[in-house]
Amino acid sequence: MSDGAKLTRGSIRGHLVSQTLPMIIGVAAIMSIGLIDAYFIGQLGSAQLAAIAFIFPVSVAVASLGVGIMVGINSVVARALGGGKADRANQLASLGIAFALALGCVLGLALYVLLGPLFRLMQADAELMPLILEYMQPYAFGIPLLLLQMGLNGVLRGQGEARKTSYVSISYAAANWVLDPLLITGAFGFEGFGIAGAAYATLAGWAIAILLARWLIRKTPIEVSRRHLRQEHYLDPLKAIARVATPAAFSNAINPIGLAVLTSLVAIEGQAAVAGFGAAGRLQSFAVVPLLGLSGSIGAIVGQNWGAGQAERARRAFYYAGAFSLVYGLLIAGLLVFASDWFAGFFSDDPPVIEQFNRYLAIAAWGYAGYGLLIIGNGALNAIDRSGIALAQSVARVFLVMLPFAWILRGQWGADAVYAAELAANVIGGAVAAFLVWHFLHRDAADAGESGK
Repeated sequence: MSDGAKLTRGSIRGHLVSQTLPMIIGVAAIMSIGLIDAYFIGQLGSAQLAAIAFIFPVSVAVASLGVGIMVGINSVVARALGGGKADRANQLASLGIAFALALGCVLGLALYVLLGPLFRLMQADAELMPLILEYMQPYAFGIPLLLLQMGLNGVLRGQGEARKTSYVSISYAAANWVLDPLLITGAFGFEGFGIAGAAYATLAGWAIAILLARWLIRKTPIEVSRRHLRQEHYLDPLKAIARVATPAAFSNAINPIGLAVLTSLVAIEGQAAVAGFGAAGRLQSFAVVPLLGLSGSIGAIVGQNWGAGQAERARRAFYYAGAFSLVYGLLIAGLLVFASDWFAGFFSDDPPVIEQFNRYLAIAAWGYAGYGLLIIGNGALNAIDRSGIALAQSVARVFLVMLPFAWILRGQWGADAVYAAELAANVIGGAVAAFLVWHFLHRDAADAGESGK
């Protein structure tokens, strides 16, 4: 084991707490951006709020691709450190960051070219398209910044530097907290840019986060340098990153792709339904922050212990995380359903919008426990180089459960069919993910031997 593999020693529960709490703070800071965006954009009008509902699944899909890159770098760096291969960890980190930046350039250009066809396919009407493009055009050009930030975070996460990762996330969020009201609605005599101001604030936040992450990495054992890119044998390390990052990216992107289809189905019910659905989705994203934080920390813990041949510690980490997901998911669902009227008033005072907001929470919130098992399970599978399995079960969850359920029942249930489809997908997907992780953590360890040979 490398000296940097600190998660291979000490209490598993202690590592889960120490790694997850900073992650929760960081993820909460990032998710708060969506709430703040929705609040200030909601002041512009219901049309702008509906436009953000269309934008949300696309931006989440792009961010999910970045998360896949981060997970890939996290996984290979953690396993290299766990196996005592510090030089390989340096090379993997450097290559991973270069790969993230190059992919971001390609994705940003592709999204910019496809903006019109994409949102027309999602059933965005002519009134909303100008508002959508106002936001998405600068956002598309900023995607290289997003993926570079994700790559740097992956290097920090792979070392178990959860606290430093949270500093990066908070810096990004803080920039948005300050800039959102100024750039969206205006202040101090400045009129603001409207919905485009939210995109400009996001880009500024990414740039600040990159500078901070680069500075923090210099204070860790990992060395990120261009000289590691000049080494002759770079193809195999790049393949190792891509083997985890590619399926992890698609696995993370599957859910927002499904969400985009669900949004188009809700759009048939009218603009109020879209606005209520989108606003409730923003609240939901914030409510599941502890689960997202846990899914971010589980990868480094499982990855380092798996790389060190300590499969029992990896299993215990997943069991503790899964138990927390079940308890927290049910508790937060009850709270949101009970207080849904109060939360709805934060976003809108339009009765049809509030009605759809409340209906969504009353049905979909009860799937949060399953969603927690799903994302934690994916984090564990990615950590043990089983990202293809994580991708397969994510695809099945969306395309075999969520979308058929919504499509078949929409004629009878209306928008409620979409909300129920999300509930069914999370419950079934969580159960399947838990079984898969249990199976592979036991089977692979038995095949290799608990010694990791």
